[in-house]
Amino acid sequence: MMHVDYPQFGLDGKIALVTGAARGLGRAIALALANAGAEVALGLREVKEDAGVAAEIRKMGRKALPLQMDVSKMDQISLAVDRTVKEFGRIDILVNNAGIAPGNLVEDVTEEDFDATLAVNLKGTFFVSQAVGRVMIRQKKGTIINMSSQAGFAALPTESVYCMTKAGIAHLTKCLAIEWGKHGITVNAVAPTFINTPGTEDFLSDPRRLVDTVERIAALHRIGEPMEVAGAVVFLASSAASLITGETLLIDGGWTAR
Repeated sequence: MMHVDYPQFGLDGKIALVTGAARGLGRAIALALANAGAEVALGLREVKEDAGVAAEIRKMGRKALPLQMDVSKMDQISLAVDRTVKEFGRIDILVNNAGIAPGNLVEDVTEEDFDATLAVNLKGTFFVSQAVGRVMIRQKKGTIINMSSQAGFAALPTESVYCMTKAGIAHLTKCLAIEWGKHGITVNAVAPTFINTPGTEDFLSDPRRLVDTVERIAALHRIGEPMEVAGAVVFLASSAASLITGETLLIDGGWTAR
């Protein structure tokens, strides 16, 4: 019988680095990667506040490495990446999850909020990718998954700066994929809708906004759960996605299909 290489979705023995890993989507992604077999380095804005993620990963029998990694600070990026390589020997998977979204009407946006959002969402994603990309180029393989958002594809009132950064991430994903494909590196992004996380809690606590949001999630009419995003990340990190690069996968319950 002819040998068939069926798609493999497991991540046994892989080394992953997840930024913004303490809560919300980052936490779910770190746990899902560990559940699929990966050892996980946890990039944390404050290493003291790992919120028990490392302990949960270790309970699964995987290694966890909490790291001080505010992605708006270049020195913390390089130290965290160096420590990951020192501990594990390589980095197979990078998930650029760290992001912030201070909301405001365009006419009221402050320079401080503008600069902070770009520093974390765009500059952080770029320079973490650069630092890990250098490691992956030496390895001649690796996969990077960036966090875009449906906000990069549809305008969300009061989130103009956030929307702009998330659109930028979708395009940066294409640029990195084209430059680094020759090194065996794939680069993709996921673009979630509103997900039940600490970051959306305040927005969705307003009943009118909740009703409007659920209505706009046009096909499924419900708020997403963090593991529904993590599942797509695990797929893109696996060898089953080996021919996918430069893509941004919308996980939006049909919001942008409308």
